[in-house]
This record gives sequence, C-alpha cells and structure tokens, in this order.
Amino acid sequence: MQSEPDALAERPVPRSLSELFFSFTWLALQGFGGVLTVVQREMVEKKRWMSNEEFIEEWAVAQVLPGPNVINLALMFGGRHFGLRGALVSLAGIIAVPLLLVLVLAMMYAHFSSYPGVAGALRGMGAVAGGLIAATGFKLLKSLHKHPLGFRHCLALGLVCFVAVGLMRLPLVAVLLVLGGTGVALSYRKLGR
Repeated sequence: MQSEPDALAERPVPRSLSELFFSFTWLALQGFGGVLTVVQREMVEKKRWMSNEEFIEEWAVAQVLPGPNVINLALMFGGRHFGLRGALVSLAGIIAVPLLLVLVLAMMYAHFSSYPGVAGALRGMGAVAGGLIAATGFKLLKSLHKHPLGFRHCLALGLVCFVAVGLMRLPLVAVLLVLGGTGVALSYRKLGR
C-alpha cells in the first residue's frame, strides 16, 4: 500500500494554463443547470486532479464563499496550481464560452418562448439536473466514513439541513450558520482529541 505523500506525488496536475482554461471551459459547457456532478466526475474520476475527500472539502469552502460555487472552486484550484494567473485563467475558462452561449440562448428563448414544447423541455431539464445532483450526493456518501464526526453524525446533519431548508423553508443562510457552525465545532472538538 502506498503512503499518503507518495499517492499525492503521483497524482496528475494541470500542466499548463491552456490545459486549465480548456478543462474549466469543458466543465462549464457540460454543466448546464448544475455543475456539481460534472465537476466531481471530471476533476476526481477522470482527470484525478483531486481525491473525493479533497473535492468535498474544496466544494464546502466554495459553497460558503460568496458567489457561484463552481467559480469559487475554479478560482481556488487555479490559484493553487498557477497563482493569480491560474485563478484568472480558470475563471475565464468557466465563464467565457458559457456566457456567449447563454446570450445566444436568451435571444432564441425570447423568440420561441411562446411554444409549449420549449416550456416542457425546460421543465424536463430541471428534473434531470435534480437527478444528477442526487446521484452525485450518493456517490460522495462513502467519503463521509472518513470524516472525523463519522457517517451517522454527518448523515444526521444532512437530514436536518434537508428538513430545515427543503421542507420547513427556513432561510438557507440561517441554516448554514447554525448547522455549519455546529458541524465545524463538533469536528474541531473531535479532532482536538
């Protein structure tokens, strides 16, 4: 079995700014309507630039920061590998081509929005995006066994969050502050032992 530093040393990394740009452009183009599943699959499973555990930690930080999660992740990842230039190149990759596509789609939608088939297609895409997010969540569950709180406590926090936001419609910021703070405090306490 390999030691942790050996496994990290053998992990692939982006070799150039252009590879970083095109990788994040590809991520953005695949993730229309939600990119969590696409980012996890590309960065962890295909490119192996991150482990599942690293991805979960980075995604958690990206969610807490203001702004879109995937843009925060791109900035952090690019900055880690190439400094400020990497952060800016990752940002450009994640927003340049998708921005152009959204502008074209907005013009098309303005022209064709009165057709019932267009409205039905958009509702169907929403259901697919929800399914992809759920599938990624199930895929990442195994990483919770390595969390300091253990699988049961993490699952309990997740279920409380679902009930609070999804069913009780409590404000996301309040739930994040309370449950996130609780999770951080419990993890810190557990790691302190």
